[in-house]
Amino acid sequence: MAEERIRLPHSLTLDGRQQLTVSGVTEVVSFDENTVVLTTDMGTLMVGGTQLQLRDLSREGGQVAVEGKVSAISYEEPKTAGGWLHRLFG
Repeated sequence: MAEERIRLPHSLTLDGRQQLTVSGVTEVVSFDENTVVLTTDMGTLMVGGTQLQLRDLSREGGQVAVEGKVSAISYEEPKTAGGWLHRLFG
């Protein structure tokens, strides 16, 4: 029996480019002082900046707080299974 994953509501709140709160996070992929990479149901979220720090991490609620100077926020779309052949002939 396949385990069904619960989708968490996803939202971003950026306050003064200094405090970012993200909900709906399923995984913290990586983080350092210049980049934070998070997996969400809406795609991979990449946060760029300087002096970035993870402040709060709630595994149950999927909430992450990032502090520092945020200069970029971008998403990478979720990859489709099977690659380009699957999309072509799928």
